[in-house]
Amino acid sequence: MSERPYEGSELELFAQATNWKAYWSRRLRPFVRGRVLEVGAGLGSNTELLLDAAGHWTCLEPDGALLARARALHERHGARVAHLAGTLADVGSERRFDTLLYLDVLEHIADDAAELARAVGCLDAGGRVVVLAPAHQALYSPFDRAIGHHRRYDARSLRALTPADATLERLEYLDSAGLAASWANRALLRQSLPTLRQVRTWDRLFVPLSRLVDPCLGRRVGKSVLAVWRAQKGGVKAHTATS
Repeated sequence: MSERPYEGSELELFAQATNWKAYWSRRLRPFVRGRVLEVGAGLGSNTELLLDAAGHWTCLEPDGALLARARALHERHGARVAHLAGTLADVGSERRFDTLLYLDVLEHIADDAAELARAVGCLDAGGRVVVLAPAHQALYSPFDRAIGHHRRYDARSLRALTPADATLERLEYLDSAGLAASWANRALLRQSLPTLRQVRTWDRLFVPLSRLVDPCLGRRVGKSVLAVWRAQKGGVKAHTATS
């Protein structure tokens, strides 16, 4: 079992970004259904945003302390939410899902191509892998480094990761207004962690503006990127090959 402590310290801080969570969860919701596996579930707060769109939810988290907090948070949901310690490689080959979620998680994984191939192998036919990730490698900052990001993504790099037996169904950027805040942090502040005041300012001012501006820009600009892949068929072979 691949248990390891999470090196970042930002989860509590960004739990305050309620407008941002409401925005991206609305964009993801049409792709969430059935048996859901959330990889790197952290504190479990994202589960609360999308659980009503799923039939059953499994939180997968390698940090035991975070997983315990998620389990406590979800206690009221009973058997509808399960919790597993480890990484995707620890999930048994007999387990199948309709949706796999990587919510600000894929950038923490060194071999992201192998991870996505394994993810598609866990899906039934027609199932989806949904990735939300920080965008633009040029914005890579001390903050990214401090919380264990290997990289940031763009439309081209995510398209290139498309696994065999999967089709890229959605690719778009979110939070165009937030790009300004990210550029400021990258070029001027160079902070390893934003302050609560900065997070609240971004969430209360920039995110609502992005919700208005993003559709006007065709969702081609933003500081986060959303990608959705759909499995063309059940992925037993893909899962086995990359285990």
